[in-house]
Amino acid sequence: MSTVSTVVGGISFWYAQEGTPAPREPLPGDTSVDVCIVGGGYTGLWTAYYLKKAVPFLNITVLEAKFCGYGASGRNGGWLYNGIAGRDRYAKLHGHDAAVRLQRAMNETVGEVVRTAAEEKIDADIHRGGVLEVAHTPAQLARLKDFHSVEIAFGETDRVLRGARETAERVHVTGAVGSTWTPHGARLHPAKMVKGLADAVEALGVTIHESTPVTEIKPKHAVTPYGTVRAPYVLRCTEGFTASLKGQKRTWLPMNSSMIVTEPLPARIWNAIGWEGRETLGDMAHAYFYAQRTADDRIALGGRGYPYRFGSATDNDGRTQPATVTALRDLMVRLFPVTAGVHVDHAWSGVLGVPRDWCATVTLDRSTGLGYAGGYVGSGVATANLAARTLRDLIQQDSGQAGPTDLTTLPWVNHKVRRWEPEPFRWLGVHGMYAAYRAADRRETTSPRPGTDPVAKVADRIAGRH
Repeated sequence: MSTVSTVVGGISFWYAQEGTPAPREPLPGDTSVDVCIVGGGYTGLWTAYYLKKAVPFLNITVLEAKFCGYGASGRNGGWLYNGIAGRDRYAKLHGHDAAVRLQRAMNETVGEVVRTAAEEKIDADIHRGGVLEVAHTPAQLARLKDFHSVEIAFGETDRVLRGARETAERVHVTGAVGSTWTPHGARLHPAKMVKGLADAVEALGVTIHESTPVTEIKPKHAVTPYGTVRAPYVLRCTEGFTASLKGQKRTWLPMNSSMIVTEPLPARIWNAIGWEGRETLGDMAHAYFYAQRTADDRIALGGRGYPYRFGSATDNDGRTQPATVTALRDLMVRLFPVTAGVHVDHAWSGVLGVPRDWCATVTLDRSTGLGYAGGYVGSGVATANLAARTLRDLIQQDSGQAGPTDLTTLPWVNHKVRRWEPEPFRWLGVHGMYAAYRAADRRETTSPRPGTDPVAKVADRIAGRH
């Protein structure tokens, strides 16, 4: 038996492999700028990037509590894909055509990130293999077919539906009875992406202050222990860490997600699994997984694990419960039995932002200059880029430098949603919801019926997902 232990925490495997960046200086004191961006993840950095490119004379400062990419941007599963949280609800609120425009913008965003990374010489192990989502049970297969049809109705005419044999020819996932594939997706290395983006932003002349936690955002002010930044525009780009800000405890729920990554796998295992197209891989379970084949031939796989900490607390540097590590490893072996003897090198966790109606949002209040973007519900790698370009256009429109654009008229702009319930109802609700989803998945595994388990449908309604 191997005596090598699994590294747990340490922010993420991506940083264990890449190394944490050299620290940037904290805010030296009170200052005034044109735009203050709170949060040094994908949303904040992309917003700084596009604003500075569009209006080079702007004085822009980014404030980051730890270091750029410390949060979800440096811990995610590396899925650069066209999914966006809330599209179906936006269709109900604004009409099908408006939601189709939003989906097309997301489709194009995948290519925009790939193109910009190449232009800025950011080597983030990007491989555009698309997204493959599989079904394991009759109920999952029925959902997969419905999902496939809905995606086509929203304009994804290049999406492909595959049966069991065709799926196995792409990736040999044990028990897979079908799959759907879209070309609008790519695998990437999250830490390499966010580090390269931060460097590109700094090279443009944007100031980044790290180790500078913002405690309060108010009109024209971002308050920190080191001083206050004053600006006509203050943008909140804090995603899963939003609850740490004064007055924001119930705005977005910090949902926990966990990951494991294996040692590099030998050719004999890859010969059995396939996965030569290096698609990002997921499934149609209620408590779904997400995975990628890394550039150095590991399997990185994630799922919900322990979904939520009481009081909207966030994790400590990615620490992960042993039970979650075991559950993710067991899931990997169920999917790929040939990995039974494989060592798990690293496990970690992070939080993502979940609005009460599960809808991603971009907002700029023209009366106060306060803006925000986020609530991506785990789909932020690409969505953050579209949100950033939308914030750029909203600020240019508000300042009189430009008029409305295709992005400023998308249905997610200035969407309002109610706050989450107070504790203990928040904790009870989230944990009850995921207990219901896991129970539904277990029942569907043994059921020959194609219908979704009724408990999962009730959980969806209570959660506000449908």
